[in-house]
Amino acid sequence: METTKANRPWVFVRGAGDLATGTILRLHRCGFKVLALECADPSAIRRKAAFCEAVWQGSTAVEGAVCRRIDRAEDAAAVSAAGEIPLLVDETCAAAELLHPAAVVDAILAKRNLGTNRAMAPITVGLGPGFTAGQDVDAVVETMRGHQLGRVIRQGAAIPNTGVPGNIGGYTAERVIHAPAAGPMEFVPDETGNLIDIGAVVRKGQCIGKVGGVEVPATLDGVLRGLIRQGYPVTKGLKIADIDPRLEQVANCDTVSDKARAIAGGVLEALLSLAEERGISLF
Repeated sequence: METTKANRPWVFVRGAGDLATGTILRLHRCGFKVLALECADPSAIRRKAAFCEAVWQGSTAVEGAVCRRIDRAEDAAAVSAAGEIPLLVDETCAAAELLHPAAVVDAILAKRNLGTNRAMAPITVGLGPGFTAGQDVDAVVETMRGHQLGRVIRQGAAIPNTGVPGNIGGYTAERVIHAPAAGPMEFVPDETGNLIDIGAVVRKGQCIGKVGGVEVPATLDGVLRGLIRQGYPVTKGLKIADIDPRLEQVANCDTVSDKARAIAGGVLEALLSLAEERGISLF
C-alpha cells in the first residue's frame, strides 16, 4: 500500500501550551500525523506561541502552521488531510479508543502525571518531572534548562521540579508573575491608550493588568512575553504573566522558544528510536 499521510498512524500530543506547541510543530513539519489534545480552559500565558488558543478562537497559527479545533475525534482526519493540525478538547485521551495512536506524548507539563500510561499506545513519552521511564511511559524528555535540556531518558525520571524558573538575563523567579487575587483578568491601557498585551515593553512597577480589580505591577524592566487572555477566570497565585529582560526578544513573542525547540528534538529522537527498536511504523 502506498504510504500517504492519510494512512499513517496518529501521534497524540497531550497539551498544547507553548512548550507542547514546540513538539507539535516539530512533528507536524516532519510529516507525522498529529492530534493535539487539550483541556476545556487552557491557561497558557505565551498565547501567541501556543496552539491551545484554538480552544478559545476555533483556530490559531504559530510560525505559519494552522491548528484547528474539532468537536469530534472523527473530524481529525479531514483537518489533517487539509494540512492543518487538529485539536480536540479531550482531557482523558478518550480519542485513543477510536483512532488507536501509535504514540502518545504527554506534554501537559503539570509536573505530575495526569493519567498517561503505557497502555494508551505502543509508544509513550512524558515531558519533564512526574514520569518514570520504564514504568508509566517508555521514555522521558528532560525539560529543565541547562546541560541536560532535551535529553532522552530511557530509565528513570527527569530532574525534580525546583519551583524556580530558569535563569534568563540574570533573572529567575522575578520573571514570572502570579495573580495577587482571584477574579477575571482585565487588560489595561498604556500611556498612549493602547491595551498592554504580549510584546509590550514594560517598566518595573508599571501596572500591566488587573485581576479582580487588583493592579498587577511589572516585576522588572523588559518585554511582556506572556500574558493570560483577557477575561480568564484567574485564581489567586495562578501564573498570569512572564517578562523577558532581553529587549531584543520583542521580535520573538509569537515564535517557539529555544527551550521548546530543544524539548521537541528530544521527543523526535524518542519516537524514532523507540519505533526503530520495536518495528513500529510512524510513517
